Amino acid sequence: MYRQRMWLHKHTSINNLSKGLSNELRSSKEVKKAIEELLKEDILLSKPTHYGLEVSLNPKKLKEIEELAD
Repeated sequence: MYRQRMWLHKHTSINNLSKGLSNELRSSKEVKKAIEELLKEDILLSKPTHYGLEVSLNPKKLKEIEELAD
């Protein structure tokens, strides 16, 4: 999401977050917990839609996101 500049008004489905991972990791509970933790810490912003949950990066947490991306 960081490389694709998914900030604030540019969203992606929450289901797309695990697409770059191996099949074993995609379905793991650890990945789901990590996504939930990022949502709690407001690193990811959520936007509920009629077709599912969309997420984007929080520009107010830019420094934290850059640290995680490196």
